[in-house]
Amino acid sequence: MSTAVSGRLPDFPWDKLTGYAEQARAHPGGIVDLSIGTPVDPTPAVARQALIDAADAPGYPLTVGVPEVRQAVVEWLAGTHGVTGLGLDQVLPLIGSKELIASLPTHLGLGPGDLIGYPELAYPTYEVGAALAGARALATDALTAFGPETPKLLWLNSPSNPSGRVLPKEHLKKVVDWCRERGVLLVSDECYLDCVWEGEAYSALHPDICGGSSDGILIVHSLSKRSNLAGYRCAFVAGDRSVIAELLAVRKNLGLMMPAPQQHAMAAVLGDEAHVAEQHERYRARRTRLRAALEAAGYTIDHSEASLYLWTTKGPDGPDCWQLVADLAAQGILVAPGAFYGAAGSHHVRIALTATDERIDAAVERLTPA
Repeated sequence: MSTAVSGRLPDFPWDKLTGYAEQARAHPGGIVDLSIGTPVDPTPAVARQALIDAADAPGYPLTVGVPEVRQAVVEWLAGTHGVTGLGLDQVLPLIGSKELIASLPTHLGLGPGDLIGYPELAYPTYEVGAALAGARALATDALTAFGPETPKLLWLNSPSNPSGRVLPKEHLKKVVDWCRERGVLLVSDECYLDCVWEGEAYSALHPDICGGSSDGILIVHSLSKRSNLAGYRCAFVAGDRSVIAELLAVRKNLGLMMPAPQQHAMAAVLGDEAHVAEQHERYRARRTRLRAALEAAGYTIDHSEASLYLWTTKGPDGPDCWQLVADLAAQGILVAPGAFYGAAGSHHVRIALTATDERIDAAVERLTPA
């Protein structure tokens, strides 16, 4: 089998956690897995009922999505996040957000010689997408780092995975203006926009940031975290009309179609805020207990004002991320090393809130001094 593809991709980071996972599983009380942020709470009843009602789906779904799901996206963005003025032709459903993030540079025709920018601390799939296209990539939070060169595509991620950092409205506007002045496509990964604990987070398509125009901007959203739909693969991209049209043309040729039952489930959950509030409070309670226990055990929490993680360290002069992983694995707690997300994370670990109350309580007990 050819290794041409694997040879140009970074190593899959989670493979490096295997030994630590085995150590954590050996704990007498069992493992508390806070490494991957996969939801564990029930899928909302409104989603399950919509899936059942739409289960008779013998024909091929449309890549563009049924009008009802695109209308639900437009109404949800306007009602929840103040994003106004979008038409149905500015929305595309996705089979989870990761597939778009990984394939976007290729689908837009980027390749060797093109430059893609992404955050200094970042979800690894931004780098994967650049590598698959054969493009160059630069991880930086400073626009000045590009010097005289202009990237073709710039990723933003606020709230951030892994750090939970939220970029202020003024900063987002500065980035939008910078990209428009240079003809750079700005893609804002906003999958954690509904997971905010302190302050307020904004979409890049909020009118105070984009001036009421979606030109040159795409936003990516996922329902995996907001609505416990990771298993349904429900997400969408919205924004610049011409870019959405180009993506639609490519995705039609590739047969990238969200299954029809999932489309109806997505429309249903976007129209229901009750389950969102209920889940939000579950995570808030877990976050409060886990944060207090970590701080009492000598850890420091940086940023983490949003997302489903606690960005945790013992300081730049303390243990590196792998030592922190080892220390916690010895207590039966598995976490993700900050190095997975870039060199800037070398002294942090990412600790997920996505565990049951019982497992969070187990972690708190193990972290609490006797």
